[in-house]
Amino acid sequence: MTTLPELLVPAGDPDKLATALAYGADAVYLGGQALSLRAATGGFSFPELRDAVKLAHTKNAKVYFALNLLAREEHLPGVEGYLEELAGINVDGLIIADPGIMAMALKRVPHIPVHVSTQASTSNSATAMFWRDLGARRVNVARELGASRIRAMVEKVPNLEFEVFVHGAMCMAVSGRCLLSSHLNKRSGNLGQCTHPCRFDYKVTAVRLEERLRPGEDTWEVRCDGDFSQVMAAEDLCLIKYLNWFCRVGITSLKIEGRMKTPSYLAQVTDVYRTALNDLAAGAFRPGLYLEELQQLATRPLSSAFFTPAPVTLRPALSRSLTKNIVGRLAEPAGDGRWVMDVKHRFESHAPLEILLPGLSRPVLGAEDYGVENAQGERLATVHGGMRVVLRCAHPGLTPGMFLRAHHPGVYNNKES
Repeated sequence: MTTLPELLVPAGDPDKLATALAYGADAVYLGGQALSLRAATGGFSFPELRDAVKLAHTKNAKVYFALNLLAREEHLPGVEGYLEELAGINVDGLIIADPGIMAMALKRVPHIPVHVSTQASTSNSATAMFWRDLGARRVNVARELGASRIRAMVEKVPNLEFEVFVHGAMCMAVSGRCLLSSHLNKRSGNLGQCTHPCRFDYKVTAVRLEERLRPGEDTWEVRCDGDFSQVMAAEDLCLIKYLNWFCRVGITSLKIEGRMKTPSYLAQVTDVYRTALNDLAAGAFRPGLYLEELQQLATRPLSSAFFTPAPVTLRPALSRSLTKNIVGRLAEPAGDGRWVMDVKHRFESHAPLEILLPGLSRPVLGAEDYGVENAQGERLATVHGGMRVVLRCAHPGLTPGMFLRAHHPGVYNNKES
């Protein structure tokens, strides 16, 4: 088998960085506190970025810094300031969409490899060659491309790394170049300020169009079942079933979307893709298991989108969200088989819980295997979100940062389907 692709995971802040590394990311992408496409994440200050790079490198992981806004004139001094600071920080790559910013980076920090962002909409081999010849090390291919077109690009453009989004939310606009947020809320998605109007609930009042050369024919018509719906929301991308294809074709990096997602979401998605890649290398690929796990996190149907000749809905969204079944996260050991735990959602302390260990290991804790206490050592029967409690549990797999979730037999059953 060829070398496994890199698993590239979002890290919106230091907490999510630690989560991504704990659950098996080969590389992370992150941004500063300005000038990236995820302004709402908070990002990393320069001291935090230095610490992040050191932490990632101790775990043999890479850090790619996103400077991928489509800059306006007033942003250029800030870009220059960022490049000046980044010159002394050992990041492994810069993610850039704007050709002007790329030229600045190649001149000012030539030792840092440039990765072309999805915002650049690289959709053919000629464009890929252009970026390569200009000095780019890697391109993220446009999400609107199918498997055959991706393969053709890889075959025609040697000496260039290719990166593909394989999981997460999709934008209804071409490669994320959307103007809806600018129009509706005066906040540009191309400057990291998207308010996601495509996810809003809309009521269709009158949308029926007749084209001039087709008189008497409704060329376009929008219908809405019920009063309001997310009529513009795209399905979520999920290409977990096709990992072997990416390995055979020689894709360098598989990218997961979601710098604004929660740490618990990030932990579970990273764990699924890490485990799937490892299983693929071992000849024990289990797509049913991976889809079952990912389905619990999805708020929209999981789809192959443009990758297949016709979109394939891999799993429908559940009628109820199970994201709130993450009940807690371990903060630090407290000695004698005790752990300080931050509670995320309410649970009864006699209910069975699962530990989310890397490798899709999900050991179940029965009521006899754990207990929950307050700081005074008093046993708690009901635990509420926002509390910090002490978990008594001697399971050897527990480490700081691990999550626990409610156990649902028949839902999280770890069986092939």
